Amino acid sequence: IAAIAGAYHLQRAQGGSGVLISGIPGVLPGRITILGAGTAGHNAAKIAAGLGARVVMIDRNFQNLRFIDDMYDGRIMTLSSNEHNIEEAVLSSDIVIGAVLVPGARAPFLISRELVGRMRKGSVIVDVSIDQGGCVETSRPTTHADPVYTVDGVVHYCVANMPGAYPRTSTIALSSATLPYIIKLANLGWSRAVKEDLPLAKGVNIAEGRVTCAGVANAFSLRHEPLC
Repeated sequence: IAAIAGAYHLQRAQGGSGVLISGIPGVLPGRITILGAGTAGHNAAKIAAGLGARVVMIDRNFQNLRFIDDMYDGRIMTLSSNEHNIEEAVLSSDIVIGAVLVPGARAPFLISRELVGRMRKGSVIVDVSIDQGGCVETSRPTTHADPVYTVDGVVHYCVANMPGAYPRTSTIALSSATLPYIIKLANLGWSRAVKEDLPLAKGVNIAEGRVTCAGVANAFSLRHEPLC
């Protein structure tokens, strides 16, 4: 959704710069920078590349970057996450997608207010990380009814429930992914189910009054007590 939303809001009528992200013969395609090469970032990159954009992915995990490089054979450029690379990529981009995830914790700010002020006018920020606070200092949650706002000439799309734009697809996908766990919980009870299923155990945030997720405990300054 991130690449599609970003490309849509590049339209001049939507406040964007008027760049067609795919380009046309004789005109270069637009450039998309994606911060974070995890699940959200990888899927954003896949759609962005499919739209014909020039795509740059930035991540601190070299295993993720190697996977992207091998999978797309250089069609998606990869960069190590550091202040210099982020600044250069952001300032040369038409769309910046923030897909930074620290499981259970608040997302770190990778783009400062000062850097936003130097971005191309009419460029678009899509902050997927807004569900966990956002990775752009100027980000604040928006809704589908009023999805964007502008700071220093840069359009911000920060919808906190992006899948809600496509409820049929997202509901079927979520149900398919979670149903096996729901059945296991119903049949075994939560205590036995998490003992027999490590991925399910990793999803437990609070159990019997204890905060069992380190990220949640750190985010709210609470005591962390591991599940086992």
